[in-house]
Amino acid sequence: MSALTLYYDGNCRICRAQMARLRQQDKTGGLDFCDIAAADFSPSALGVSMAALNTEIHARTTDGRLLTGIDCLVAAYIAIGRGWQVAPLRLPVLRPVFVAMYRALARNRYRLSACADGACTTARRP
Repeated sequence: MSALTLYYDGNCRICRAQMARLRQQDKTGGLDFCDIAAADFSPSALGVSMAALNTEIHARTTDGRLLTGIDCLVAAYIAIGRGWQVAPLRLPVLRPVFVAMYRALARNRYRLSACADGACTTARRP
């Protein structure tokens, strides 16, 4: 069983690129990935709304905890043995800045990734 399941927006190029990087670096199978934009996805098992899932990334730990935002990224990089790459996100003095930056990115991800109407115009990668 994986240490963490990441719930990401597969309609977002930025999100897909980040998940592809994590998949590539996950040599031990510590991560599972769930595309919330997939036609068969239902948020009911998570107990959160699609609106919340579309606001920022979510993750579920093996013990059932639900993480959001940069906490997901920190947990993901730790799970694949690369926690050092996200160490600045954990520093109390910098954390509020990174949280604000992440939320701004998440809010504007379609525009920043050249997507229109909430969906990318290019074909999705498998």
